[in-house]
Amino acid sequence: MTAETGQAARAAADFAARTAYGRLLAVLSRRTKDIAAAEDALSDAFARALETWPRSGVPDNPEAWLITAARRRLTDLARRAAVRAKAEPELVLLLGRLGAAAETGALPDARLGLMLACADPAIDARLHTPLMLQVVLGLDAARIGALFLVSPAAMGQRLSRGKARIKAAGLAFEAPAAETLAPRLAPVLDAVYAAYTAGADVAGAAPGRAGDLLDEALYLSRLLTELAPQAAEAHGLYALICHCQARAAARRGADGAYIPLAEQDPTLWDVALIDAGEAALRRSLALAPPGRFALEAAIQSVHAERRKTGATNWPAAAALYDRLILAGAGLGGHVARACAHGEAFGAEAALSLLAPLVAQARDHQPFHAAHAHWLARAGRRAKARTAYDRAAALSPDPGVRAFLQDRKRQL
Repeated sequence: MTAETGQAARAAADFAARTAYGRLLAVLSRRTKDIAAAEDALSDAFARALETWPRSGVPDNPEAWLITAARRRLTDLARRAAVRAKAEPELVLLLGRLGAAAETGALPDARLGLMLACADPAIDARLHTPLMLQVVLGLDAARIGALFLVSPAAMGQRLSRGKARIKAAGLAFEAPAAETLAPRLAPVLDAVYAAYTAGADVAGAAPGRAGDLLDEALYLSRLLTELAPQAAEAHGLYALICHCQARAAARRGADGAYIPLAEQDPTLWDVALIDAGEAALRRSLALAPPGRFALEAAIQSVHAERRKTGATNWPAAAALYDRLILAGAGLGGHVARACAHGEAFGAEAALSLLAPLVAQARDHQPFHAAHAHWLARAGRRAKARTAYDRAAALSPDPGVRAFLQDRKRQL
């Protein structure tokens, strides 16, 4: 083994982990219903790859190699657990078929089926979205806990209980019947958007993983419009992610410096994604009155108009945020609403909307960044400096930290 072959093997395994983990896990657990065992088997397969590939070389189809290794591990686990004689041949046969499919490169994309299984009514509704984020999209308990303002330990316990429930109930990992799809769709949409948000949040700190999450969320949101073509919010989510992702190239300078939306160069925005977002938004509004995702997409559409007009219609954005709050926006929506009102009606308007959020936003980085900005705009420099320090301390992104520290120095 040379240093080059070892490095190539690690790079191939890392790429497979970042781009295919959810798909491989979905294939392995689709019929066995045991997500925890599938995770263990897949982890073992990656460990074996790091041992084997540096000696034998990276296989032509790394995903097929990994799923075959995981299949063998699952078979061993099933035998070791002394499964019933009647059940074991069926399991071995199933895993053999999955392995054969993998070896030909015909890996089925079962992620949506797995996500819909995580949204089964038999599982606590509070676990639907977190389970999808971990099982299908690969986020860890700490990151998921941060999204839901829950400690990593508490979130880890909840996720373990949810996986155990899936195994015990033998829930089907496939698209439910049409009459039961609608109630399961909302948490799937939430999970895809949360994955996009998570990717955007860590874009500077972990660009490789962030890019995978962003691309995955865009892909899955489009797939959901095909799965549920009459669901207005599916189109609304796709529109929202298209508009947000259209600005990806403008969010960082040549040196990696963070650039906020108001200071981005609109000529760098992706016109094709903007057009796709506008088309999806029109489709969503044609199907039903605007829901949360359609309203958020409409707000992003207002920002996209700056590419044509050179200015942002802040009163329109503020009015849309007001409607978004009535539709049930979370803490992030309230913070963004305050910023829109500040741009439209002045710094004191923003601060009056941020004031009631202080207690629940203690560790919410966007709140402290917005609070610092509007305190500075209102001339309250001492409080603004404190808020900038808090926002910088909470940011995992070095580019964002540098931006906030620079704004503090400018005071």
